[in-house]
Amino acid sequence: MTNSDQSPFVFENTFSRTFKTEDNVYFNEVTPAAVSDPEWVSINLQLADELGLQPHNLQSPKMLKIMSGDIRGTSLKPISVVYSGHQFGLWAGQLGDGRAITLGEHRINSAPTTYNELWDVQLKGAGTTPYSRFADGRAVLRSSIREYLCSEAMNGLGIPTTRALSLISSSTPVYRDDVESAAILCRVARSHIRFGSFEHFHYRNQTESVRSLADYVITRHFPEWLDIEDRYINLMSNAVLKTAETIAHWQAEGFAHGVMNTDNMSILGETIDYGPFGFLDAYNPDFVCNSSDINGRYSFKNQPAIGLWNLNALATALTTLIPSESLIPILKTYEPVFLSHYRSLMSAKLGLQKYEDSDEELINRLLALMNENSVDYSLFFRKLCSFSEDPEGVRNMFIDRFAFDDWADSYSDRFNQQNLDALSIKRSMLKVNPKYILRNYMAQNAIEKAVQGDYSEVNFLLKILQKPYEEHPIAERYAGLPPDWADQISVSCSS
Repeated sequence: MTNSDQSPFVFENTFSRTFKTEDNVYFNEVTPAAVSDPEWVSINLQLADELGLQPHNLQSPKMLKIMSGDIRGTSLKPISVVYSGHQFGLWAGQLGDGRAITLGEHRINSAPTTYNELWDVQLKGAGTTPYSRFADGRAVLRSSIREYLCSEAMNGLGIPTTRALSLISSSTPVYRDDVESAAILCRVARSHIRFGSFEHFHYRNQTESVRSLADYVITRHFPEWLDIEDRYINLMSNAVLKTAETIAHWQAEGFAHGVMNTDNMSILGETIDYGPFGFLDAYNPDFVCNSSDINGRYSFKNQPAIGLWNLNALATALTTLIPSESLIPILKTYEPVFLSHYRSLMSAKLGLQKYEDSDEELINRLLALMNENSVDYSLFFRKLCSFSEDPEGVRNMFIDRFAFDDWADSYSDRFNQQNLDALSIKRSMLKVNPKYILRNYMAQNAIEKAVQGDYSEVNFLLKILQKPYEEHPIAERYAGLPPDWADQISVSCSS
């Protein structure tokens, strides 16, 4: 748009108008509460380009007002959405967007009739909503920086995820353990609908609302299914498929989500809601990144099983649309899909062009050795790319070098069976084994500077993490082992 009085976004439809309902049971219209003295922390120009947004519009004073929650003078009709969910395995009842407000949907191109090209544009931390309960609806700078950086890091790794378009800081105080600065994150996603969205209406016996919500998801994202009798079966099957693939990718990259509640699971199988996440440093299958998770329900090794548990909860919520005899075989596809995708990803990380049954033992032996020797997960696989050139560099990562030698002999035999050029394999391995991941201490460095008004580290890390497989000589300090003090960082559900 060229008219300075109009929003830089092209909202051809408000979010509320795409719902097929007459009584607005899915959402409430809300008005954001603007923060004081807003200033840009970061603008994600790479994502802006992908969304077809012009940088001069995105960086304008008008956009700063909108992104800080001031929508006066616009035609925007923001909403917050209701959902429920199981939290730590227990039914929590009604939840909803307690601090998230969806401004509308951005259409990437000019196609006038389809929903599947829309992206939700949402402000996180823009004030109270009907679902805030007793909270203030605000977000603090530290947690907003973590989500901003991690969602883009995940995208850089090729993992399906929500994205982050911009981050605003302000002088508005927020009262947590200490007084902190309010921040507003602009999150965009193909969908913010969760497993818990369907659970909400199922457990209220609002069966028509379950159906309408399913029809909405299908209309927007899978219009080719609209006239298919098994469209709801397709929806559930897709949720199983995409969830299995995403969690397999989490496991292969050493990512722990931390709060895999059903209200934090996307119906499209994308990673959503970054709270107490963590990437593995030393490989530890029992790693729990969330200090609030005292029983370790969401430990790294438990994530695949929890994914299936959550899909069972979704299946229960869809029983008025899909008979049980159809849901059971759909759920049974989860494990083989997960294993197939995980094995493929791990084979690629090892430089194996195709997974073979004998590779299962090779992978499991390696992970057991890494656990016993406290070997850094990401650094190992990056070094392994140069194993044929520098085997000692990899070997020296292990305390028990003789045990590693036994594994390395098996690995070398399997590697050489391929009869492929070692340099070509190295190049392919460098494309799937990142040099940079978002370790907690990196985010903490950015947070500490940002609290002092210096946002340079946020923007520096953003550029590195968006291209994690590339060499960034200026970022070598982040390519090695974490410092000793990193072990003292604690993140919880409030982080």
